[in-house]
Amino acid sequence: GMQRPDFNTINYFRKYRLADVIDDIFTQVVQMLVDAKFVSLEVQYIDGTKIEANANKYTFVWKKATKTNQDKLDLKVKSILREAERVLNMELKDESDNIMTAEEMQKRTDDILTQMDEKGISDKKLRKAVAKVKEESVPKMKEYEEKLEIVGDRGSYSKTDKDATFMRMKEDAMNNGQTKPGYNVQIATENQFITNYDLYWRPTDQGTLIPFLDSFKDRYGRQSSTVCADSGYGSEMNYEYMLSNQIDPYVKYNMFHAEDKRNRKNNPFLVENMFYNQEQNFYVCPRGQHLDFVWEVKETSDLGYESTKSVYRAKDCSRCPLRGMCYKGKADRRTIEVNHRNNELRAMAKELLTSEEGLKHRSKRPIEPEAVFGQIKYDNNFKRFHYIGRRLVKAEFATIAVAHNIRKMISNGYVMPL
Repeated sequence: GMQRPDFNTINYFRKYRLADVIDDIFTQVVQMLVDAKFVSLEVQYIDGTKIEANANKYTFVWKKATKTNQDKLDLKVKSILREAERVLNMELKDESDNIMTAEEMQKRTDDILTQMDEKGISDKKLRKAVAKVKEESVPKMKEYEEKLEIVGDRGSYSKTDKDATFMRMKEDAMNNGQTKPGYNVQIATENQFITNYDLYWRPTDQGTLIPFLDSFKDRYGRQSSTVCADSGYGSEMNYEYMLSNQIDPYVKYNMFHAEDKRNRKNNPFLVENMFYNQEQNFYVCPRGQHLDFVWEVKETSDLGYESTKSVYRAKDCSRCPLRGMCYKGKADRRTIEVNHRNNELRAMAKELLTSEEGLKHRSKRPIEPEAVFGQIKYDNNFKRFHYIGRRLVKAEFATIAVAHNIRKMISNGYVMPL
């Protein structure tokens, strides 16, 4: 009878019925793919792309600016309240470097105003300043606290989608890489079927790999034996994780191609080209001088991973005729830092990537997740989310992923079993 559901009905269904179950539906579809031998779940080709959020790009909140404004307000208010307490002969607060909370500021201001009324202080200027703290500064401090709680570990968020983080978008209409609110969408593919997906606030891919691999294991109760990804994922932390989980990491690192170029291979002053005596733990520069081990330095990344660097230093480079080509520093002797464990892991990764199996995976990677993103973003014109909030945004991409897999199944001649 030409009857059709109203768009509100479809929207209600997607938001309140489908959003909580679409992830399970996606997993069931992938299990169908496994049963039909389209995928094996033994290999993951991983890549990420940034998709713009349904948020106003001008309604931004930056963590650094908020923290700076909070510090300034704290100093200003403390100065006013301290002066008022001095005039009232009140017990001065033991102020630490910690910022006053809005609650503490409110209580301290109320106590001062009460004392002013009881003692009949006639200093109108001071009374007005304290009253202004109560009326303006306390609400402003509360606003800063709420913003910092929302932003959490991120650097920014949008007021119209508080789960979206500002990140640089390649596919900007002006083609100038504008910073816009969005999500870093990660997918794993096999034979151009999407086998896993997730959304992250980190703009860079390096910090998403471990939680993404964990989500794959949580979804299927098993882990792939092989992972292939580009140089955005190559790091000591990620290599260590994959090896500890019996995963073969066909993952490039950031200097994978550059280190084979002639200008690097033929440069004797680069650390990687210097002779290293592993037994006695020293390097030898092109002039023949030893760079002896000095100490080890522990470094912790913003992801919480601790790495160790060994520091080596020459005895005296002041009279060396090659000094200008060797290093540009003002010091009289060259100092280098070497992460031996990272070098070992990179050598292992290079051996895998240049093997016959590695060359096969490297040739497939560009036509795996990158082709899938091309189909989703350009063939299907999905370049911006329609929903707001991570829960609904994730459900929206899950719907896209399910539709992609079903289309691919049909085009590959899948027949539903009776």
